This record gives sequence, C-alpha cells and structure tokens, in this order.
Amino acid sequence: MRKNIKLTALAATAAALTVSLSACGSSSDPSSKADGGKTDESKALVIAASPSPHADILKFVKDNLAAKDGLKLEVKEFTDYVLPNTATQQGQVDANYFQHVPYLDDFNKKNGTDIVPVVNVHLEPLGLYSKKVKALTDIKAGQTVAVPNDPTNEGRALQLLAANNLITLKEGVGTAAKLSDITDKKGLEFKELEAATVPRALNDVDAAVINGNYAIEAKLVPAKDALVLEKAEGNPYANILAVKNGNQDDPRIQKLAKLLNSDEVKKFIEDKYQGSVVPAFGKPTA
Repeated sequence: MRKNIKLTALAATAAALTVSLSACGSSSDPSSKADGGKTDESKALVIAASPSPHADILKFVKDNLAAKDGLKLEVKEFTDYVLPNTATQQGQVDANYFQHVPYLDDFNKKNGTDIVPVVNVHLEPLGLYSKKVKALTDIKAGQTVAVPNDPTNEGRALQLLAANNLITLKEGVGTAAKLSDITDKKGLEFKELEAATVPRALNDVDAAVINGNYAIEAKLVPAKDALVLEKAEGNPYANILAVKNGNQDDPRIQKLAKLLNSDEVKKFIEDKYQGSVVPAFGKPTA
C-alpha cells in the first residue's frame, strides 16, 4: 500500500466521491438490504482498492473465482489512502483492500472511525536498495541511508536495518521506532524523506529503504534488486481486507475473504509478481 497520505483538495474530492458512490447502490446502504434488514446476497459487493496489486488481485477473483460462489464484485480504484477508509466508514463501499493493520489502527485513532480487519492477503516487502553498493556487507560507516519519514514506515524501515545488523535500536521500541531510538548508528548517516520520493534519491545516497509499491513503480524488482527484503512470515504489515465494524459476518464478505486466501490467488500472486508481492494469508494480528 502507499503509506504517504496526501490531503491536498481532500474536501473537494470527498464531496465528489460521495456524489459518485451514492449512485452506485452500495449494498451497505439501507436500500440495498432485503426485506427484514438482512443482507441481500444477490447485490454486488463494492470494494475500494489501490490500483496495484490490490485491484489486480480482486479482478482476478472477480473474473475467475467469484461466480462459482455466487458472489458479484465491483472494484473501485483509489489512488489515495484516506478516501477508501472514509467511504467504508460511511457505507459508500462495502469494504476496502489497500492497507495494513498498523496504518488502519493509526487511522482509526486519528479519525474516530470504526474499521476492522477481516483477513490478511499479501505483503509488499519493504527493502533496502542501492545503486552504489552490491551487497549488504558493503554498507560501511560514513555512508548515508535514506528512510521514509512517516511514523509507520520509518519504524518499519529501522526495524529492517536493525534486523540486518546495520543499526542497534532501544529494546521494546518495536515498529514505533524513530531515529532518536537508535542506540548505535554504526557510523551511518540518515536522510528522512517522504516515502514516495525515496526511490528518486537512490542516486544521491548510498542506500535507501523503499516501500514495495514505490519500488515497483520505480521499475525496481524487489525480489532481484533489493539488498535485503522483509520476511513475510509473522509480518504485521500484511495488506488486509477491511470492513466497518459489524459487517464482518456479511456472507459476501466471508466468501470474498475465503477466495482471497485460496490456492488460486496464491498461485496468481506468485506467478504474476515473482516475489515482489508475496502471499501472506491468515488472520490479522492484533
């Protein structure tokens, strides 16, 4: 997911979204419920998603798997990371698929929303890249490493560096780590940048920690080009299917969750993304 939140013209965009989505007859609206207040399973399930890989994965499900389970899907693509959650909270879409749990938790806290994870789907591994060194062991004292400057991703980046013995962090700081939590920089210098701009800094620094989606957009191949990548197992940054609290038991949501964790989707992700996006199925961690 893209972790950088751009709020420019948000109010105008949100207003336009409300108008456009209200016309789609989302099944979260009262008008889309069958008599008696129960969910009408014949209605399309409307999902807000980032274009890639999220929407691509959903379109694979829609085109190849959904009909067999009697599920109708409508995928709406968003290029920012605020509107999918506000649309889900307001019932303009039924669910979203673009974020990980740490981002969602922070969003709920800051915005008073009540959105909950349903199931993990994939991980876009954070990686350390360089155009100046060929191996992790070539990174030495005096060199500069760029890291994302937003709280979620900076902590994630520092944990990756610590896990690979490039720095030492205070015990217990976890994914909330900041530069001030580094107890031993091992001679490295750090440059904080907006996450989306980090790939463009590769020529100006010795190495950089880059989010998976931004690496792909920059024509990097994480599985081949990264000096080191995050591991998928037990990773809290798996991207999730999420809904407004109370909608977890919607039969259509349960069908979609099952399909997103299917063997067919696993194969699709592995074949299409070749390690740049990896399956990370299962129940989200708290």
